[in-house]
Amino acid sequence: MVQFTVLSSGSKGNCTVVSGGRTRILVDAGLSCRELFRRMKLAGEDPATLDAILITHEHQDHVNGLAVTARKLGIPVYFTEGTHRAWMRWLTPRRQMTYAQWLEQCRKQAAARQAECEPTEGEPDESDSVTEDSAIEVEVEAIAASTETDAPDSQKAPQKDPTWLPSVEYFQAGQPLQIGDIYVSPFTIPHDAVDPVGFVFQAEGVRMAVATDLGYVTPNVKIQLKQLDLLLLESNHDLEMLRDGPYPWSVKQRVLSRVGHLSNEAAAKFLEEEYDGQATYVILGHLSESNNLPELARVTAERALNGRASLLANRLLLAEQHAPLLPVCF
Repeated sequence: MVQFTVLSSGSKGNCTVVSGGRTRILVDAGLSCRELFRRMKLAGEDPATLDAILITHEHQDHVNGLAVTARKLGIPVYFTEGTHRAWMRWLTPRRQMTYAQWLEQCRKQAAARQAECEPTEGEPDESDSVTEDSAIEVEVEAIAASTETDAPDSQKAPQKDPTWLPSVEYFQAGQPLQIGDIYVSPFTIPHDAVDPVGFVFQAEGVRMAVATDLGYVTPNVKIQLKQLDLLLLESNHDLEMLRDGPYPWSVKQRVLSRVGHLSNEAAAKFLEEEYDGQATYVILGHLSESNNLPELARVTAERALNGRASLLANRLLLAEQHAPLLPVCF
């Protein structure tokens, strides 16, 4: 049996479980581990059966509970390399300093180490004063070399390293991969993240796609969203509500940009002009709580589908932020 369960969708957290054959994949982990497990149990899913976590991009509403969930279950996490690096930087921010400050810090550390090695009794040998400066310089170089090394220490205890994961696997957009019984086709999407992707999943002849967090529907996205049995499509905001809403103008510009989020109108335009109408289910996701209403999103999409929705095709569902959607089974 193939199953698609949206546990949460929106700016406060995104999680979806895709099941096929004997494999279960968690797409994004934007909820805390505790809340994620609670939602799974409400939806009739067992967290212990998850085989892997697949990440679309590094924004907090998609990775908030990632580390704890992966460690608790001991399962691999699949990223693009760019997304993994961005996630690690987000978890381990570094204090900014000038080069002069950094060099002075290295010199102080070297001097402190040198002082520890000096004899406590008797007069120092004359050669000590001659070599002191050079010794400090050598120590500074050693410290500098060590601080420039970014290689992760695989021996670090998980509780001391917030970025530690049981296993990390990299994939690239445009290069399909297989996780257990599920085939995954990642594709590039336009969003203000390092290397954001959407996914097409295939198992037992059923094709399902996740296409959220995209500023507009690019030609490559249109190609991917063909001949689907299920489509999870972003319908983030109503244009008038966003323009008149509480967000600062800079945030409104970001949401409206070509690397922002898909509006109700943009989603409807795709459904009306580019969508092939083949999916049994169309799920609208990532609805803004501040700049959208479920009724507005639904009505706009229904008009775009223009009577094609029925019990057998294009059944329109709305994913929620605070409760899991009933599992969709094939």
